[in-house]
Amino acid sequence: MRKHTLISTAIVSTSLLLLSACGGGGGAEAESTETSAPVADSVEVTDAWVKAADDGMSAAFGSIENTGSTDATVVSAESQASTALELHETVENESGEMVMREKENGFTITAGQSLALEPGGNHIMLMDLTDPIKAGDEVEFTLTFSDDSTLEFSAPVKDYEGANENYESGDDEAGEHEGHDMEDMDHSGGSK
Repeated sequence: MRKHTLISTAIVSTSLLLLSACGGGGGAEAESTETSAPVADSVEVTDAWVKAADDGMSAAFGSIENTGSTDATVVSAESQASTALELHETVENESGEMVMREKENGFTITAGQSLALEPGGNHIMLMDLTDPIKAGDEVEFTLTFSDDSTLEFSAPVKDYEGANENYESGDDEAGEHEGHDMEDMDHSGGSK
């Protein structure tokens, strides 16, 4: 009888240990779910606008604010207004000219900070417009972040005299470019 009691006690003890290990609810798995909220949840786009254009190229500007506690990296943008969008930066090339080119690794917005998208600086480049975009229109965008979360926003279209982008010579046959020349670009003006 004693042997039977020992076996029963061992089975009950083992079962309790297994149940507590499996069902714990407050373990590392629950913590990682709480701390891994989508990056897009802590990002907001404000003061967005798009330059009016009949065809070819345009650009989107505004401010991207990261209210979260970790850095947020925008890796791509999409819009039905264009078949090809790129995240662009302004840099000095080898000959000292200011050019715009695709931003490698996307835009990183430091936790608690904002990133300005503006003529002559960082911007979202819309190439190969699908239709004319006229002042008063609204353009819808989707930003994708490094964690694959997304943020949608809308930007009004405005007339603007500056930001007349011209590309430097590059590998245009492959659909790529090195950057576009800022020398012929007027970024001093504002909205009409």
